[in-house]
Formats: sequence, structure tokens, C-alpha cells
Amino acid sequence: MKVTIVDYQSGNISSVINSFTEVAKGKVNLEVTSNVNKIKSSDKIVLPGQGSFKSCVDSLNNINGLIDTLKEFAITKKKPLLGICVGLQMFADVGYEEVETEGLGWISGKVTKIDNQNGKFKLPHIGWNEIEIQKESKIFKDIKNKSHMYFVHSYEFVPDDRSVILATTDYSTKIVCSVEKENLFGTQFHPEKSDKTGLKIIENFIKL
Repeated sequence: MKVTIVDYQSGNISSVINSFTEVAKGKVNLEVTSNVNKIKSSDKIVLPGQGSFKSCVDSLNNINGLIDTLKEFAITKKKPLLGICVGLQMFADVGYEEVETEGLGWISGKVTKIDNQNGKFKLPHIGWNEIEIQKESKIFKDIKNKSHMYFVHSYEFVPDDRSVILATTDYSTKIVCSVEKENLFGTQFHPEKSDKTGLKIIENFIKL
């Protein structure tokens, strides 16, 4: 099986690479690339994302054919794809960080700034926070409800269809921190920085 981490120059993804390498333990062919032909031949894709919504979308657009290749992989062929942090946010139709920016449009919804209630809640939301699992999922297999995950973000994904929500976290409001729609999975938190629990989510995704 071939799992590809898409490296589209969106910031430092070394911790994502290290954690997937640790879980794969040589049993899985793990590739880090933005080569569209290599992505097409993958069984699963990981789409990380660091920085702003706009900068990540721009970086995807800067690589010829990448967005079309990802769409064919995830939407047409319905192969498993995991978006992490901004990688999840880009599933949305639109994001409002910096300027209004069109997303990938895979899961209807928008990405807006967390309501910090006039400074009552610090932004970015950084550190460990408890997640509340909303429904069963293969990527949360053997993950206890109210597990703690590691977050770094100021913006949240607000899906139109609430049924895609896998988990929420309390920070000012109930923030969507994981989604699942058919073959699409996303986490707002960083599983690669969330200790053994995060590694278990990575393992669950690889085993899908």
C-alpha cells in the first residue's frame, strides 16, 4: 500500500512525516511529494497545511495540475484522504483569513475566525484541549471520548451539513475539530503532535 504526504511547500511538515514514518514502520510505502503522477498512483493521501488558508490554497495552485489531481483522487475515485489543520479547512467552499479565498469545495461550508468573545479567549488557540466525539468513525477506533489533542489555530471550519462532524472541542464555542464525509477525513488538531493518541489516529487512517 502506498500512502503519500503531499508536500506543496506549505510550511514545515517534518513532524507529520516523522509520525507517519513511525507508524508505518516500513510496512507501508510512504512517499512525500507534490508529483501529480505519484499522487495519482497512491492508495491514500495526507494533506497537511500550515499558515493561512490563502497561503495554502495559493501553494496548491502554484503546482500545475495538483488541485485537479487531488479532486480526481478524493472526489471522483473516492480514495481515502486525510486533511490536517489547514489541510482540513481547505475542504470548505470559502475561507475568510486575510481575504475571501475560494477553497476546494469538497465539503460545503466556510472557514471563519474563532469568536474570541472580545479577547476573553486568546487567539491562536494553542495547546492541549479535550475533544468530544460525536459519532463512530474508523479513524477514532480505540480513541476514548474526551481525549486530549494538540491545537494551533485561529480559524475554524463551519460545515453546512452538521452530519459530517466527527468531533468538537470547547474553545469559546463548540469548534468542529474533526470531520468525515465518505472517504474524506479531517482533523483541526494535529495528530502528529498529539502523543500516542494522535499516533493511534494515524495508524487507524493507514489501516483503513
